[in-house]
Amino acid sequence: MPTLAYVIAGSEATGGAGLQADLKTFERLGVYGVGTITCIVSFDPKADWGHRFVPVDGGVIADQIEAATAAHALDVVKIGMLGTPNTVAVVADSLGKQSWRHVVVDPVLICKGQEPGAALDTDNALRADILPRATVVTPNLFEAQTLSGMDSITTVDDLAEAARRIADLGPQYVVVKGGAGLPGDEAVDVLWDGSDVHVFRAPKVGEERVSGAGCIFAAAITAELAKGSSVYDAVRVAKDFAHAGIVGRVTTAAPFTAVGWQG
Repeated sequence: MPTLAYVIAGSEATGGAGLQADLKTFERLGVYGVGTITCIVSFDPKADWGHRFVPVDGGVIADQIEAATAAHALDVVKIGMLGTPNTVAVVADSLGKQSWRHVVVDPVLICKGQEPGAALDTDNALRADILPRATVVTPNLFEAQTLSGMDSITTVDDLAEAARRIADLGPQYVVVKGGAGLPGDEAVDVLWDGSDVHVFRAPKVGEERVSGAGCIFAAAITAELAKGSSVYDAVRVAKDFAHAGIVGRVTTAAPFTAVGWQG
């Protein structure tokens, strides 16, 4: 029997992020991936590559989850971009219909194709209905600052404090990603396990964010948890995996690079 991992996330049409990147990550890490699409993001090359955001109907999302969980014995899931309060409600309801060994949440808070008020409603729904279900949540700097309520995050100590505050929202483990935005020559991530802080470091590869890096990081954690790894070991593998994806990044006609791998 293959090891299974499930992802509920948005589709990103260029292939560098979202469900496409998640399923590629599962494959590279030796896990059979199953996916449910929550929304479609297609950047607009005629309008400075801005977001075009289309949510999938809630009933269609529920149907996908029903089919996936009926066909496969799924117990480890990554939650990516949900996009609307209704989608959050549908996914939360579906998650509640069975037990899960692990739930990994990549808390995508803002989509540029949404109005600010709609985005805030989605953020609030995510906090209330999804984060308390999470084994691991993996916010980037912006998401961590928003979720923690901190004015700024500029040091490793700040990363740790943000992680502790976010843990108060319900997740068992919190990984705050410093990425390219944290000052210094290293990309630093901090794991809070409820009692201790663990710091993961890698040399920065340039100063620009790479599309899909956060997606594959959370997907790699999901794949490793599905294989039976501890959260600490899953984060360690994911850190190396994401670093390799950034090193091997793909340049396209879009004004951003996307994660990729050499060979």
